[in-house]
Formats: sequence, structure tokens, C-alpha cells
Amino acid sequence: MKVFRLAAVLALLTAPAYAQTPNINLIPELQSKTPEEKEQEAAQQKAYKESLKKIPDAKGSSDPWGNVRSAETPKTSAKTSAKTSAKTSAKTSAPAKPRTKTGSTAN
Repeated sequence: MKVFRLAAVLALLTAPAYAQTPNINLIPELQSKTPEEKEQEAAQQKAYKESLKKIPDAKGSSDPWGNVRSAETPKTSAKTSAKTSAKTSAKTSAPAKPRTKTGSTAN
């Protein structure tokens, strides 16, 4: 008897959930295009291809900071140039001035 009650409760709880599922046709019937629609699509494709031909080619680089840099400076990324400049400055420059402590050390 308990099994029958459990089955009835499960059936009652799953019925509303099953009713909420949408009725979607996942495989719609294929509709063929009329000759008029095919003609219209071909005209649209032709117009699209012609409009692509009217777009001018890109000339030069699109670097917005290109005119700010000097001519001899290479166009490398900031990370690599910072690393290389830090290495060369450490090798060529004199040792840094020792830090001086300010204030008193007495507590």
C-alpha cells in the first residue's frame, strides 16, 4: 500500500512539471524558395559584393601613437623595453646613493 501511495504522489508531482514543457518542433518542414525569392536573394548578394569592393584598402599602419614616438625608437611592447632598460641601466650606471634614515631611532 505504501508503494502505491508513493507512486501516486510522484505522479501528481511530475504532472505539472510535464505540462510546463514547451511544444517545440525541432525539425521544421523544409520550405523551398520560389524563383522570385531566389532572384531577390541573388540580387542582394550581388549588391553586397559590390559594396565590399567600394571599401578602400587600409593604407599605412593604424598605430595611434606612431607620430608621437621618435624615429629611432623601436616599436616594442612596454614590458620588454622596461626590462631591457632596467638591465642596461643597472650595468652601466654608478651604484645608487645609500638611503638616509630620518627621525630618531630611540623609543
